[in-house]
Amino acid sequence: MATRWGICGAGRISHDFTVALKTLPTEDHQVVAVAARKLEGAQEFARKHSISQAYGSYEELARDPNIDVVYVGVIHPFHLSTCLLFTNAKKNVLCEKPLAMNSREVQEILASAKKNDVFLMEAVWTRFFPASVEIRRLLAQGEVGDLKMVRTEFGVPLMHVPRAMQKELGGGAILDIGIYCLQFICMVYDGEKPECIQATGICMDTGVDETVVVTLKFSKNRMAVFSCSSVVQLPNDAIIVGTKGTIKVPAHMWCPTSLEVNGKGTQYPVPEPYLPLNFLNSTGMRYEAEEVRQCLLKGLKESAVMSHADSRLLAELEDEIRKQVGVVYSQDRQ
Repeated sequence: MATRWGICGAGRISHDFTVALKTLPTEDHQVVAVAARKLEGAQEFARKHSISQAYGSYEELARDPNIDVVYVGVIHPFHLSTCLLFTNAKKNVLCEKPLAMNSREVQEILASAKKNDVFLMEAVWTRFFPASVEIRRLLAQGEVGDLKMVRTEFGVPLMHVPRAMQKELGGGAILDIGIYCLQFICMVYDGEKPECIQATGICMDTGVDETVVVTLKFSKNRMAVFSCSSVVQLPNDAIIVGTKGTIKVPAHMWCPTSLEVNGKGTQYPVPEPYLPLNFLNSTGMRYEAEEVRQCLLKGLKESAVMSHADSRLLAELEDEIRKQVGVVYSQDRQ
C-alpha cells in the first residue's frame, strides 16, 4: 500500500516537498490532503498538485483518518504547537527543520511522539541524499584514516526574506541555514557531543544573528569549524580531513549532488521536477520521504539516520551557540 501523506502548510517548502514526492512511484507515495490556515490557500495548493482533499485548518487534517503521515511545512515558531496537534491525534510526523525553537520545545515534541507511540523525524533532508549516504560509508570504512578536521559554510543573502530577519518569525542564520553546517559536523562525528564550543557572531537590529562563526572541539583532538551568514554569499562547500585523505562536498553542501574523494569526483544528480521549484535541488526531498516510508513499513518510531538523539543534540548545540552570540527568542523565556 502507498504511504498516504497529509501536507500541513501551503507555502513554498510544502510546494517543493509535494513536487519531490511526485518523483517517487505512486504505488509507494500519495498526497491525499493539504491543510492551510485559510481554505482558499489549501484549495489553490490542491488544484496545483491534484490533491483530492483541502482543509482550511490544521485540526481538520489531524482528524482525517485516511492519512499515514503528516509533513509539517509551517514556519519555525509554529513547529511545537503543530507537531503536538498531530502527535496527540496519533499521526506520524515529518517536521521541517529546525524541529523547534530550542531544546526545551524539542524535548516536548519528542516526549509527545513517544507517549502517543507515533513516528517522528526532523526533516534534515541533507542526511538522506545519496552523497551523504556515501560519506557515511566512506567514514565507516576508514577511507580517509583518522578524522582530524571538518570545515563547512553556508551563506546566502536573505535580507529580502522577512521570515529570515524577524525574531517573532523565528529568523536568524543559525536556525535557518547554520543548522545544515551543524548537522553535517554532527553526522561526520557520529552524534558525539563536542567537548567545547566557541561561537562569535553579529546580530541585526531585529535581535537575530546574521553572521556566525563557530569552532567545535571533539574528543581525541579533533576539530570542526563552520560559518553561516544570511547577508553574504559564501562558497557553501564542506571538507572532511583525515590522516589519509579528504572528502570534499562542492557547493551546495546542504543539497549535495557531487563528491570529491581524494580528488576523484562522482556525480549524484537529483530527478527533474514536474513543476518549477522554490529552492535548489528540492526534488532531493524524495530521499527523506522514502526513509519515512521505510521506517513506517518496519514499524519504527524514529529513523537511525536522523534519530531523536540527533535532534536533541542539534537543539542543544543551537541553544549554546545562540547564547554565546546573544540571540534570545520569546520561546527561551518560558
